Parts: sequence; structure tokens; C-alpha cells
Amino acid sequence: MLGVSARPAVAKVIAPVVARLGRAGVTPNMVTVTGTVGAVAGAVLLIGTGHLFWGAFTVTVFVLLDMLDGALARARGGGSVFGAVLDSVGDRAADAAIFGSLVWWYSGGGDDRLLVLLALLCLVLGVLTSYIKARAEGAGLSCDVGIVERTERLILVLAGTGFTGLGVPYAVHVALWLLLAGSAVTVVQRIVAVHRSAPPPSTAPTSTATPPAA
Repeated sequence: MLGVSARPAVAKVIAPVVARLGRAGVTPNMVTVTGTVGAVAGAVLLIGTGHLFWGAFTVTVFVLLDMLDGALARARGGGSVFGAVLDSVGDRAADAAIFGSLVWWYSGGGDDRLLVLLALLCLVLGVLTSYIKARAEGAGLSCDVGIVERTERLILVLAGTGFTGLGVPYAVHVALWLLLAGSAVTVVQRIVAVHRSAPPPSTAPTSTATPPAA
């Protein structure tokens, strides 16, 4: 939701960067791969080892590249189907790395089983949120609803992680509880939206006649 409303303002800010990348011959897929690898590495090597502030900061920097690949594709005349799939896969990989790294840290050195559970639940609900939309759009249905989409999900988890790294007590607890509640609501919203937009089942009578013998 926030990502959609902020898109025009963000486009104006990143336009000069997109122009420079285009002149340098950088492709959208290069940006996607760089952002994904950087985000995954930052999550695993920093968040996963307890360097929460610098991990959140590093992941945020590389996640911001996600804004550039689409804009760069549009500037080059439109993206490809492969590029769209690659971008989606990269998003899921980065999300899994962030929450997986939180699970790894808090199941070991961080020693907080509640946060392990919260991070796992948020990861599962995030996957469901994306999957419902993908399946709906694949069936030609509208599913562009939800109070917590990927932008909100990343803001909450990275802000909570970063503030915890700065010593703010319970910041990541609050962030994950909010994310858990918002993600659960979003899953329900999307299921309801799909149900409402789905065509009614066929009412044609089913034939019960016995087929002729061969």
C-alpha cells in the first residue's frame, strides 16, 4: 500500500540515477542480481551474527536497488518476462534471508525463542501473501489489496532490527508483533478479494447418461 502511494515521488528522486545507469550500459537484470546478492549476504553475514544495526543498514541499501531495476527496465523500453520472474525470485530470496537470519541469531547467540517463533510466522505469512497474489494474477483475477505488502514488511522488520542493534529495548519484538498481525490481516484480505473477483462455478448440468458400449 505504502509502496504504491510513494512510487511517483520515488520515481522523481531516482530518475537521475536511472539515467546514469542506462548510459553506462547497466541492465535491469544486473541491478536485480546485485541487489539480491547484497541483501542476502548482508542478512546472513551481519544479522545472522548479531550485528543487527549494520545488518539492517546494509540490507536496506541493497533492497533500495529493487526500485531501480523496474525504473531502468521502463527507461530501456520495457522489461522482459524473464526479468520480472528474476525480480520476484530475488525478492523472495532476500525476504527469506532476512527472517532466516533473525531465526538463526535468536535461536543461538540472541537466545530468544519467542523471536524465533515470531520471525518464522512472519516468514510463512509473507510467503502466503505473495503466493496468493501470484496465483490470483495467474488466473486473471485482481488481488491488489492488503495493509502489509512487501514495502511495509521490510520497513517493519529492518527498522525493528536496526533499532534493536542500537540498543532500543524490544524494538524487534514490537516490529515482529505488528508485522505478524498485519500479515495475517493481509492474507485474509487477499483471500476475500480473490473470492469476490472469482467467476461463479459453472451451473451447467452434469450428464449422468451411460456412454454407449464400445
